[in-house]
Amino acid sequence: MSRTDQKTRGIPSDIPTAKDGVPVLEVKDLNVAFPSEDGIVNAVRGVNLTVNRGEVLGIVGESGSGKSVTSTAVMGLLEETAAVSGSVKLHGEELLGRSDGWMSHVRGNQMAMIFQDPLSALTPVYTIGDQLIEALQVHRSMSNRAAHQRAVELLDLVGIPNPEVRVKAFPHEFSGGMRQRAIIAMAMANEPDLIIADEPTTALDVTIQAQIIDVLRTAQKETGAGVIMITHDLGVVAGLADRVAVMYAGRIIEQGDVDDIFYHSRMPYTIGLLGSLPRPDQSRDEPLAPVEGNPPSLLDLPPGCPFEPRCPISLPECRGEEPELQTTPGHEDHLAACIRSDYVTEHHSSYKEIYPLPELPPRVLQDVPRSERELVLEVDNLKKYFPLTKGAVFRRRVGTVHAVDDIDLEVRAGETLGLVGESGCGKSTTLLEVLNLKAPQDGRIVVLGKDTAALSRRERKEVRGDLQVVFQDPMASLDPRMPIYDIISEPLKYGGWKKKEIPDRVRELMALVGLEPSHANRYPRHFSGGQRQRIGIARALALRPKLLVLDEPVSALDVSIQAGVINLLDELRATMGLSYLFVAHDLSVVRHIADRVAVMYLGKIVEVGTVNAVFDNPHHPYTQALLSAIPVPDPKVERNRERIVLKGDLPSPANPPSGCRFRTRCPKFALLNEEQQARCIEVQPKQEELSEDHRAACHFPEGTRVF
Repeated sequence: MSRTDQKTRGIPSDIPTAKDGVPVLEVKDLNVAFPSEDGIVNAVRGVNLTVNRGEVLGIVGESGSGKSVTSTAVMGLLEETAAVSGSVKLHGEELLGRSDGWMSHVRGNQMAMIFQDPLSALTPVYTIGDQLIEALQVHRSMSNRAAHQRAVELLDLVGIPNPEVRVKAFPHEFSGGMRQRAIIAMAMANEPDLIIADEPTTALDVTIQAQIIDVLRTAQKETGAGVIMITHDLGVVAGLADRVAVMYAGRIIEQGDVDDIFYHSRMPYTIGLLGSLPRPDQSRDEPLAPVEGNPPSLLDLPPGCPFEPRCPISLPECRGEEPELQTTPGHEDHLAACIRSDYVTEHHSSYKEIYPLPELPPRVLQDVPRSERELVLEVDNLKKYFPLTKGAVFRRRVGTVHAVDDIDLEVRAGETLGLVGESGCGKSTTLLEVLNLKAPQDGRIVVLGKDTAALSRRERKEVRGDLQVVFQDPMASLDPRMPIYDIISEPLKYGGWKKKEIPDRVRELMALVGLEPSHANRYPRHFSGGQRQRIGIARALALRPKLLVLDEPVSALDVSIQAGVINLLDELRATMGLSYLFVAHDLSVVRHIADRVAVMYLGKIVEVGTVNAVFDNPHHPYTQALLSAIPVPDPKVERNRERIVLKGDLPSPANPPSGCRFRTRCPKFALLNEEQQARCIEVQPKQEELSEDHRAACHFPEGTRVF
């Protein structure tokens, strides 16, 4: 846009523009503080970073480390009460201290942001096209027709099917992945020089996440922009970033090239983050490396290194002064804030040399063949349909949702069955049918040898003691008005325990899950996310169950906290002989904790077998796509992988495709001849035995290695 056009439209003449040799973004000594009832929260403390054109900077760290506040400060979107100091320059022009009107011309034009929740970032009463057109016309002199055409082009560019039709749709008519793609289209509409992506893939399935990452690469290629990728997923960073900044307690504590950070970490915190990650490409029988403890309060930071209370190699000197970011020997671009970085350099050939791993006890049933173990859960030909109705006053049935359609599952004593698949595939409905302990709509559910269709009220209560559940959100599953003692003791009171025995059992349970028994009178709000999940597990174990149903038990936790909970579940299974039905969308966690895995697609089980058989040699095209979409926290592996990116979204369970339900998205389908395609269209495949305890429901199964 020319200076004359800017003046005509009221756009300031000093809007930042690209300059040779000047970084797209340069942040120096950025500090952000917020007032609170308890004092001043120092959310960001002396952050320094640069982003050049065409470069991707990944910012990682635990919740509360200051990642999002840093990006919001760069965009000028902080609330008025925030105290901001330092320098933020875009193309050499200072942004701090500018008016909101001036920043409005920069936002969306020179720099754009992709938010974590696309639904809250889109206006629900305007169509996707209207919002794209508005983003274009605010910054450019475009006719309605030209802006509409550009909006269609943008939707096509980010992979929205039928963009000419979809441009007229409202946000609620898009799936989560499509909404995120629309947000990316909006961010790249005016070809900005800087794109900030704040956890853009966190709430998405791995297949949709792979699509979004692919779209982000397209956006960067089309615009040539510098990108800041804020995420807790180190696998995403490994595959996308050029440089990485690790944040802790409001500061950057390590920064460098992506290979240096992953292979030559100099900060114990970074090593702990990497060691706490389960990897989908490796079968690992040893525990993960949890970073014990919690991040410090930003209200009152202790003296010295803020990571010292959690550091396994700390010295008394670490409690003196807070270390500054310094270059590491032999790597001028690799910075670390640790006085023991030399020790780490000398001894860090493996994270296990820095973080001593806890020892897991041997499993009580490990020497018993699987076929001889008790069958604790058996699901045969289970079906669950829901009526699809229409109308406000006089409702009429217009269709049927095939949520679960003829599936078989079994879990034996001491084993974990992982149930995986995209959102909407029927995982949660299956769990609810099992937990309901009543006659299913069709099929049979047998829990601990008892058919749920034949249970009396008294028998159902007895079985509930042996079948417990741990929910995804620990805070939502704990009553905030009750102290922890009452929460854990409640099932004991109604389970027939004597009153005098309950206090000892509560203390025993808290110690069992790694909680301090003296904290029993505290309320849920006084505990961290990982501790709250441990409280939920303690409550579930109160009546000594034989089967635990775990619904995404670690998805809401930071990776460092997640590792501790996974280790706990491993230990409980080993010592108590527990069985788990484990539902998760994070297949890396499933690879680590499960013995067997069932892959679900649109109400059907498409592949089932031992976890090593399914992960190492998947036969169903959907399983292959699902596994190939998982980001691996290893830059070299990520750079050399070939991904299978599925096109489109999951079909509606109210109108599933005929024959093979996966055929509309199957990459193999297009390679078949007409006769073979007709078979996929007309005949529903049945599970076929591939090897011992490995079956797949595909007309043309073909094994392949994904990792």
